[in-house]
Amino acid sequence: MSASPEKSLESLVLHTTDNGVSWITLNRPEAMNAVTWDQRERVIGLLEEASADPSVRAVVITGTGRGFCAGADLRGGPPGKAGASPGEAGAERIAGDVARTIRRGAQRLIAAVLDCEKPVIAAVNGTAAGIGAHLALACDLVLAAEGAKFIEVFARRGLVPDGGGAYLLPRLVGPQRAKELMFFGDALPAAEAARLGLVNRVVMDGELEETAREWAGRLAAGPTRALALTKQLVNTSLDGDRAAAFAAEAAAQEVNMTTADANEGVASFVERRTPRYRGR
Repeated sequence: MSASPEKSLESLVLHTTDNGVSWITLNRPEAMNAVTWDQRERVIGLLEEASADPSVRAVVITGTGRGFCAGADLRGGPPGKAGASPGEAGAERIAGDVARTIRRGAQRLIAAVLDCEKPVIAAVNGTAAGIGAHLALACDLVLAAEGAKFIEVFARRGLVPDGGGAYLLPRLVGPQRAKELMFFGDALPAAEAARLGLVNRVVMDGELEETAREWAGRLAAGPTRALALTKQLVNTSLDGDRAAAFAAEAAAQEVNMTTADANEGVASFVERRTPRYRGR
């Protein structure tokens, strides 16, 4: 279901920039923020803009109402439109359509988070199910309200996980635990998700935005390029061997030492003062 004339796309994905932090808020509370094709494209675009904008130094993704994101809107997007659901009723399927849909839709969304050159915080305010869970888990840091829960809902619907779930989950909790979550599709409360390492911190429902602002503010005041390079190193560390990881680390250090923030960090240490990072 695309945005109606009564409710514009800008109102379905709210966006503000405040003190160097890009806030991306899914705003379909009546649908538990199940994401449509149009919303997904806007989120991807905002993440790409954050990467390219030197004034943006951190990103927060959150939702309104009781849901962070309840998955993909299975009614979203007409047949043949990139990102339309493969399960859409009445759509005539041709071999290759489903794989193309996943590549252009769910996988692009998750890749946009992983590839964003700024640190991304998920402020999970409620249910994160299906692609919504993977959207949260792709973020660099995950804050969750006490009432939030994570659901690998795919098996319940007879589906295979998409949106990089089989890539993300084993790296976070190991293969056996990942399979337990995916095979059964049980709701995982925020506290249990934190115990497993899927969530960095659980806070009281009313404190989620405040904590997200605090964390994002700290990131926005940090050495932006160094954080981007660190993110890249960590995200690729499990995909190669030690030699490749060491080579990437050395290359990242070489690049980072050309930045003003690196010079400021060293100078502030020598001069015994607090560093003043500018994101350059």
